[in-house]
Amino acid sequence: MEEQVELLGRRGLVIEDEAGCSAFLAANNYYRFSGYARYFQQAPHLGDDDFRPGTTFHDIRTIYEADEALRSMLVPPLARVELLLRTHTARVIAAAHGPRGRYLKDDFYMDVGQGERTVESCLRDIERSKERHILRFTTTDAGRQGFSELPVWSAVEAWSFGTLSKCIERGALGTLPDAVAASVGVAKSGFAYRVRAMVYLRNRCAHHSRLWHHSVIDAGPTPNNVRVKAKKQAGQFEPRSVLDVVASLDDVLVRSRTENPVLPVLTQQHPRDSQFWRGLACPQNPRDHDA
Repeated sequence: MEEQVELLGRRGLVIEDEAGCSAFLAANNYYRFSGYARYFQQAPHLGDDDFRPGTTFHDIRTIYEADEALRSMLVPPLARVELLLRTHTARVIAAAHGPRGRYLKDDFYMDVGQGERTVESCLRDIERSKERHILRFTTTDAGRQGFSELPVWSAVEAWSFGTLSKCIERGALGTLPDAVAASVGVAKSGFAYRVRAMVYLRNRCAHHSRLWHHSVIDAGPTPNNVRVKAKKQAGQFEPRSVLDVVASLDDVLVRSRTENPVLPVLTQQHPRDSQFWRGLACPQNPRDHDA
């Protein structure tokens, strides 16, 4: 770690406490830290790794720790939405298609492309479950044929958030998203893509991945009314930004009366003109700083 601290110093980073810096890197990984540090360097994409004049280790660590706190803040509400969607998906499927059998048929889903079939994702997750309410249907000599009696409200508890998202997006030959959205009480427009974006965000949080200056690849079209309302509170933010997905998350939380929204807390913690907030609202690639 001493060599890494020395390297940062040679590149112009002001390190007030070398021992503290070394301990931080030992606990958090130099290359993880460098993902944040790139936004303080001159032109890392061109090989110029020198830090901009006056940049301190404390500056970067402050951003790093704010990002860490944001991930921790987002985990509970994202979990609440996942459970909410499991409940409403099971309710809609059971009411419209019956609680057993139909939702585990290949032709229940509108699959696109050459990826894994949706029903295969559902079955694989069910087979992995060790929960008693699942095992009583899956430990038979009939193999997967025995799943025909597994009620959907049990099955959804075995599905990952990603599998649940696929089921919502493709289920009932593509009509399930509107039905689940109506059951939850949110806008139907783009609902499947909004769920996919929340899955993506949850996975970033679960794997301790950077949210600051990160564009959410699977972000869908957040409804205009949701975005306008959020911008009155949080200021401007870009469509694929983390704040855009948080606005969508808040909309589901509030309309379903599941949990308090996240944006009001974030706006209290971080001024709109702060470097951390700008990285959430308008994510950039490090090379954008040269423009």
